[in-house]
Amino acid sequence: MKKSQIFMLVAASSVALTSCSKLGKLGAENFNVTPTPLEAIGGQVPATINGTFPTKYMKKKATVTVIPVLKYEGGEAIGQSATFQGEKVEGNGTTINYKVGGTYTMKTTFPYQDAMLNSELYARFEAKKGKKTVSIPEVKIGYGVVATSQLLSRCAITPALAPDAWQRIIAHKQEANIKFLINVATLRTSELKSVSIKELVAVLKEINDDQETRALQGIEVSAYASPDGKYDFNEKLAEKRQKVSADYMQKELKKIKMQAEVDTKFTAEDWEGFQQLVSQSNLQDKDVILRVLSMYQDPEEREQQISNMSEVYTDIKDGILPELRRARLIVNYDVIGRSDEQILAQYKDNPAKLSVEELVYGANKLVADKATKKDWYNTLVKQYPSDYRALNNLAQMAIEEGDAETAKKYLQKAQSINKSASEVNTNLGLLALKSGDVKAAETYLAAGSGANTFNEVMGALNVAKGNYTQAANNMKGAKSNAAALAQILAKDYNSAKSTLNSIKNADAITSYLKAVLAARTGDTGALASNLKNAIQQDATLAARAAKDLEFAKYASTIKDIVK
Repeated sequence: MKKSQIFMLVAASSVALTSCSKLGKLGAENFNVTPTPLEAIGGQVPATINGTFPTKYMKKKATVTVIPVLKYEGGEAIGQSATFQGEKVEGNGTTINYKVGGTYTMKTTFPYQDAMLNSELYARFEAKKGKKTVSIPEVKIGYGVVATSQLLSRCAITPALAPDAWQRIIAHKQEANIKFLINVATLRTSELKSVSIKELVAVLKEINDDQETRALQGIEVSAYASPDGKYDFNEKLAEKRQKVSADYMQKELKKIKMQAEVDTKFTAEDWEGFQQLVSQSNLQDKDVILRVLSMYQDPEEREQQISNMSEVYTDIKDGILPELRRARLIVNYDVIGRSDEQILAQYKDNPAKLSVEELVYGANKLVADKATKKDWYNTLVKQYPSDYRALNNLAQMAIEEGDAETAKKYLQKAQSINKSASEVNTNLGLLALKSGDVKAAETYLAAGSGANTFNEVMGALNVAKGNYTQAANNMKGAKSNAAALAQILAKDYNSAKSTLNSIKNADAITSYLKAVLAARTGDTGALASNLKNAIQQDATLAARAAKDLEFAKYASTIKDIVK
């Protein structure tokens, strides 16, 4: 090549380099990134970039677009850019004065990926001076991602179990009223043939004949007089009504050869009953009536007021007072259901004879083997197809086994039966959270309150959203990895230590979280021992620990553990 040609090429290259560098380089000193290192929050890696354009940097006809780029092994993520322009540029960018320079703040986020544990943040530039493209070298401005919050995906969150309403012993009460004519204590045949009396007598016979499943707790007879007339007369009248009613009850017990004590009492003037009936009535001015009567404490004065009202308000005399001339007969007894052994035996013999509550109770609490539990729940689905609980609990088991697809199918069927069931919505929210759909999880959990693990799942949702203090409050009292993670992220290290030490079925993640806690609190010995335990239980944690910036200051301590 001729010397003249070489000279021309060199000259052209110089011109090109000069034109490309007219805006000059920007260095790391021109940037400040918060936080450093970066941190994964709610599945995103947010960053606030504070930048400076030096004096006499931004040419009056120049535009510079700053593009945040997070580089990691195997790829890179592009963040939200911002454009700046010189004083003579007509555009939508932020104007930077040439002589003075300028500062700016820009915010950006990157969707988190596990590879970002080992990453570097760069500022990349697209620049022009007039119509010419200008090259500005990209600048490293930050590094790494602390991704402790992402350990949530490795924490077991307990799905909700639909409970049984089984009670082996259920208290019952059978009640009947005997009404008396005014100023009379004689039992009328018509009253003794009433439906309520017949039912009460039938219950007594049932208790006496079936003492294996029925247990008498007591018989009460309470007699009353209405609060009109003289108190002394009413007192004697109520006592007579008590006696004849108790005698009647004893005769009925004798007929069925049943031995039982009868507890008796009488009330001379039934003010409480009067007030209740008036308040429930359609009487005009009933509030006034009750207020006036409450002003009188003396029985004779109240009797006079009642008498006056009876003359004025026919409804009191005809509708209220007759109802208070009565005796109440009450039989208290327990219905005793099958024992645990009887339920198990009945299932083996013929499960069709078990009630829905017996089946749910048996599946939830009497059998431990998973295959047997599933058999009970499937039997429940067949025998009681309108009950959602078996489907929910089959889904709960599927979630614990890691079978999200099967769990979702069961929950969709359960939801078709009871759309508002709190356990179903809590479990659907948990599945949505596990799949990364935070919005769907929020929607489901809005209807999940009341489920037994609702607070735990809500706490996990708040971890996923970056609401760490709220998450820790949600899971307060829980002894789980997820609860400890929330406390670590909320910087409540004392509570986190207590929680981690209280976990019954500690696993690899428990040990890993203990190592993270030790790193944050400067306990080198606990860091090493717990990290070693974690990796022994789960070898995949070694690769994570080697990149985990939680341990960056302790590289020499952990190098032999993670190799």
